[in-house]
Amino acid sequence: MSTASLEKSRPTRTHWLITLYAGGGEFCDGYILSIVGVALPLLTADYHLNSFDAGVVGSASLVGMFAGGLVFGYVTDRVGRQKVYLFDIAAFILLSAAQFFVTDPWQLTVLRFLMGIAIGADFAIAGTIASEFAPRDSRGPLLVIMVTMWSVGAAVAYVVGWAMLSSGHDDWRWMLASSAIPAVLILLLRFGTPESPRWLLSKGRGQEAEAVLKQMLGPDASLDDLEADTASRTRYGDIFRGAYLRRTVFVSVFWACQLLPIYAITTYEPTILSSFGLADGNDSYLGSVVVQIFFVVGSLSGILVINKGRRTLLLWSFGLSAIPLLGLAALAHPSPAVVIVLFAAFGVACFSSQCLQAVYPSELFPTGVRATANGFATGISRVGAAIGTWGAPVVLDHSTRLAMLLGAVICAIGWGTSYVLAPETSGLTLADASAADTDHSPRGGPRARRDTSSTPPSPAVKEPS
Repeated sequence: MSTASLEKSRPTRTHWLITLYAGGGEFCDGYILSIVGVALPLLTADYHLNSFDAGVVGSASLVGMFAGGLVFGYVTDRVGRQKVYLFDIAAFILLSAAQFFVTDPWQLTVLRFLMGIAIGADFAIAGTIASEFAPRDSRGPLLVIMVTMWSVGAAVAYVVGWAMLSSGHDDWRWMLASSAIPAVLILLLRFGTPESPRWLLSKGRGQEAEAVLKQMLGPDASLDDLEADTASRTRYGDIFRGAYLRRTVFVSVFWACQLLPIYAITTYEPTILSSFGLADGNDSYLGSVVVQIFFVVGSLSGILVINKGRRTLLLWSFGLSAIPLLGLAALAHPSPAVVIVLFAAFGVACFSSQCLQAVYPSELFPTGVRATANGFATGISRVGAAIGTWGAPVVLDHSTRLAMLLGAVICAIGWGTSYVLAPETSGLTLADASAADTDHSPRGGPRARRDTSSTPPSPAVKEPS
């Protein structure tokens, strides 16, 4: 009698719901981190902030994400995915609402820092739990859908912020507090999400893991294809040993190179567009909405190629992202239409590989340290994002074209890092992709364990030397 396998199953209703609920956290993350881009010019005017102080407020959440990712990824591997999954969204609600009542910029900075801790926790858990439930052939597309919700949240934040611009003197308070609304909805939806069967099995709770699988896949569900992936222990230091050190460096650096220009542009997008001439009334905010829509399109485009090659997608994304930024740096007086087109091209190119921020950390590390690695990479990548967000207003005060040039340079660094370190994991089970195999092929990639079942064998992970 054939058995139902989590790795080889077709996506079920439960798979889709878990992906969408994890994506709901991404939506809140994108909303929270982007709404400040609309609110910050108003806040700056109200409190007469200089560029440095504005940068501190804008980057506070990113610094918090550094702490949240480093701590709560490990906590998630220790205590379970489900608990952290609910805690971080509850924190979103309370902290979002509290922003309405601040009376001084330092209070807002503290709240944004604490929100960053919660967001860092959510980044560590969302991709981890979605990938651990996803079947092998659907993992990439499902995670594309999940990560796209970040772009959707950012776009909605700009639409909401633009709509609130005429609401009165305290516009920015309503904007920042509005993130509590989607967080409440996502918290209600996340109740009832089952614990990851991979995590349960890794903790010796096989009967509970089997019960979750049978509920999802039917009475013939088997744990057999999960055992290799769940045999790992939970020790923070393991992500810095052997083959995993190389993977940790790769994931952290490529993620940071993606986020530095994205967060700098997203946080200060109205200001950047104004500097290019879109300063007539609310045109800069409307232009931001248009650009954000293309960010969503770019993020969704990853679904077309994610199963054809993770490494290829990442290299093309970095290479093509640099071109429009170079164009913006080279043109002295581009027309508003050209500015929008170039930013849209950057968004499509850069966001097409955003899904890899969830895919690579989930596939390259085993269950025992998957959230730990995800959280560490989240934290380290936010160092780059925080530098970009804090430094952007200073560079923009000097020259917008210089800021665009620096963004192109960061994309080039990301391309170089990916060319040297990016492995290929398409078509592998989580056990094969995360195996620390020391038997290297002639091209320098470790030979992953092959699936010897009736399905065609998957290609080995290729880690360029």
